[in-house]
Amino acid sequence: MDYKAIPTGMPVLSSRQRKLMPDHESTLEAPADKRQKKPFWRLWECPLCRRPSEETRAELLNAAFEEIHRFGFQAASISRILKHTGVTKGALYHYFPSKKALGYAVLDEIIREQMLAFWIKPLEDGNPIDVLIHIIREAGRQMTLDDIRLGCPLANLSQEMSPVDEGFRERVETLYTEWRHGIAAALRKGQASQQVRADIDPDATAVMLVASLEGCLATAKNAQTRELLLQCGRSLIQILDSFRPPKGDNNNG
Repeated sequence: MDYKAIPTGMPVLSSRQRKLMPDHESTLEAPADKRQKKPFWRLWECPLCRRPSEETRAELLNAAFEEIHRFGFQAASISRILKHTGVTKGALYHYFPSKKALGYAVLDEIIREQMLAFWIKPLEDGNPIDVLIHIIREAGRQMTLDDIRLGCPLANLSQEMSPVDEGFRERVETLYTEWRHGIAAALRKGQASQQVRADIDPDATAVMLVASLEGCLATAKNAQTRELLLQCGRSLIQILDSFRPPKGDNNNG
């Protein structure tokens, strides 16, 4: 496992590319892209990690993310992180005064960027239903079985650390709130442009979608199968399609 590699950003569709969203079905059913070298959860790069002056810190953050994702925070080993990065313990504690501070930084800088890049930024323009469907199908296409076995990094830390550490709980809740608000804002914008049914509650719908997405990932993680994840994704797509207004009511169709 190459802990030192800092991932390149995942391509995000432009508004022009998103307009028609062609051939949704074939995308979801396709196997994970074998050309993809990096794990699904490492297709995004934290902004601070791109600074040359922060190279050592970035290596530590990337290694810590991989270690925590695979073993959990409490079982994560500082010794393994140092071994894989070649960084001294003194250098690590120069950047992060404690293991907990390192874990907080992984949430604040790496996991948050993953969420923003994949779930929030694409919703800033385009039809929100089309974009959400595309995101779900893209996740199904990109995720390998190993990605599924490891599970969602945010959900993993929520289940492991929220009951035992308030700092982790607050950070996890901040990210979930940001995720829900991003979806709700996009749905409101879609209602204003008659792309989303006027009778749905954007806030409640966003809560349902985030909970359902995390539930799909958690169930597939335990079953260790892509098919269950894809099956769950298909059901979510049917629900999203039901949020479209009747064709006669959508003047922007």
